[in-house]
Amino acid sequence: MRIARIVSGGQTGVDRAALDAAIEHGRAYGGWCPAGGWAEDLPDPPGLLSRYPGLRETPSADPAERTRLNVRDSHATLVVGRGPGLSRGSDVTVETAVRLGRPYLLVDDADAVRGWLASLGGELTVNVAGPRESERPGVYALVRALLGDVLDADR
Repeated sequence: MRIARIVSGGQTGVDRAALDAAIEHGRAYGGWCPAGGWAEDLPDPPGLLSRYPGLRETPSADPAERTRLNVRDSHATLVVGRGPGLSRGSDVTVETAVRLGRPYLLVDDADAVRGWLASLGGELTVNVAGPRESERPGVYALVRALLGDVLDADR
C-alpha cells in the first residue's frame, strides 16, 4: 500500500486531522472546501485557505458539493467512525462513493484500514471523511492517532 496523497474538505474533526496527519508525515494533501474556505471554526474568508493553501474552493458554499468532488477526485474514501447515521456529511460521502463506484471503508481501526489499503494496491489518493469535532468531540485526536499509525506503517 502507498498513500501518495490525502484529500479532505478541511472541516473540524476528521477532515482536519487527515490534513494535519498528511502534513506531519510529509504526504501531499489537497481537496475541495466550500467557497470562502468555510469551516465551522473559520467562517470568514479566507477561512481554511489561510491554513491549508493546498485546498481549492468549490463554486458554492454548500458543503455537499465539496464532499462529492473529494470522493470523485480520489481513488478511495475512508470514512472514520462507526455505523450508519454517523453524520449527515458522512452519509453523503458514502452515498457518493456508492453512486460513483468508488471503494470506501467505514471504520475506526488502523489494522482494518491497513488491510483495506493493501487490497487496493498502488499509489493512492485517499479521501478521508467523517464527523465534525462538534458532532463527535474527541474525533480529531482519534483520527490523528489512527492515521499516524497507518502512515507510519506506509513508508
